[in-house]
Amino acid sequence: MIENIPIWINLLFLTTWLLTLGIFYYSNGRPKKLILAILVYSIIQSILAYIGFYQVLEGMPPRFALVIIPTIIFLIYGLLPRQQMWIIQNRNTKISTFLHVIRFPVEIVLWQLFIFKMVPELMTFEGRNFDILAGITAPIIGLLFLKNKIGKNIVLVWNFIGLGLILFILFNGIFSAELPIQQFGFEQPNRAVTYFPFILLPAVIVPIVIWTHLSDIIKLMRSDK
Repeated sequence: MIENIPIWINLLFLTTWLLTLGIFYYSNGRPKKLILAILVYSIIQSILAYIGFYQVLEGMPPRFALVIIPTIIFLIYGLLPRQQMWIIQNRNTKISTFLHVIRFPVEIVLWQLFIFKMVPELMTFEGRNFDILAGITAPIIGLLFLKNKIGKNIVLVWNFIGLGLILFILFNGIFSAELPIQQFGFEQPNRAVTYFPFILLPAVIVPIVIWTHLSDIIKLMRSDK
């Protein structure tokens, strides 16, 4: 864990992680095996981060590839034709829209990590990170959609915008980390994600957010529900 970081920051982040899993679980037909797999994966990544595995920068390929590669595999596998059918049958888009509220506390955590010099300013809402807008509007869009005050086309557009926001900050996060491909944030790199519990941001939370946007887009484009 990061030394000198107030405990409330760690607790806020862990609560956000749990909230992400909770909404993911209920919006996808309560898939027990899938949520168990995510929990086991979260524990493995947390242990690796806690023992300092990802803080070792030497060697090729970079150790952080053990976070990036599973994320890519998860996203590709989760959007295969068979999984798309599962999404259409099980996804409740009116609940899954609320999942994106977790992006608001994530932005608060990132802002605090910037203050403690663990992420660059560009990763915060004071820099290039506009993802907080998705977090602020998610409960509004979700509530209006739940009460049938807006149609699926508005939610679809909102999902495309939200997807663009999360992908933009994801690439900024990767390119500001202490990796061979680093392009930004040299004066204050993105170090926090190599520590527990913040490893769960790129390993679990961001992939779930991206997949939720993509799968909701698929569901909304193929179904009236």
